[in-house]
Amino acid sequence: MSTAPPADRARIFQLASLLLTYPDAELLDAGEQLGAAAAGVAHPAARGQLTEFLDRLLAAAPIAAQRDYVRTFDLRRKSGLYLTYYLHGDTRKRGMALLVLKQRYRAHGLRLADGELPDLLPVVLEFAATAGPGAGEAPLRQHRQGLELLRAALAEAGSPYRLLLDAVCTVLPDLTDADRATIAALAADGPPVETVGLDSIGAGPDLHGAHLAPYPVCSAAEASR
Repeated sequence: MSTAPPADRARIFQLASLLLTYPDAELLDAGEQLGAAAAGVAHPAARGQLTEFLDRLLAAAPIAAQRDYVRTFDLRRKSGLYLTYYLHGDTRKRGMALLVLKQRYRAHGLRLADGELPDLLPVVLEFAATAGPGAGEAPLRQHRQGLELLRAALAEAGSPYRLLLDAVCTVLPDLTDADRATIAALAADGPPVETVGLDSIGAGPDLHGAHLAPYPVCSAAEASR
């Protein structure tokens, strides 16, 4: 169980949210400020993980960092950033999970950008950081299995982004035996598959206009950036 106070968890979640976005020039240029924010984290393990990730990110050439991000999150289904996919796949249950998340955000005044899905991990982390303990951190707890599967996939790939997932999970409650059993089953079998009615789910928007494609599709040009 985490001993990090709410303000420290919020700082960790906010930093992880930022660092899990595409490393464009604006993000990389803010390296000094991000490093100072990471150094201000009180939790020693999370501070070390965030600092190590930043050191590795900023040591790489920008083009290399950007290619690594695309390869890691856009081109590998096992390490996508959409949490509900890990538990529900492309089924009706995923559509309902997305709707519940969106309604929770709206109740707390968070509006998504056009086309942005509510289960995108940086969005979930931003909500946790701004809405705080309880309602704000509830989506992270509810989708802990997805977090752990993504964390394992990043570790398997040897990705430095694993450090960000480590920092987040370090300050979340310990996994229960039920969590571990679910994670093991999902790791072995993969997300559930629904063959009836998939065309209507995958081809169009949900009730609020968000498409349910599991991962963004990038062009060959984007993949080679």
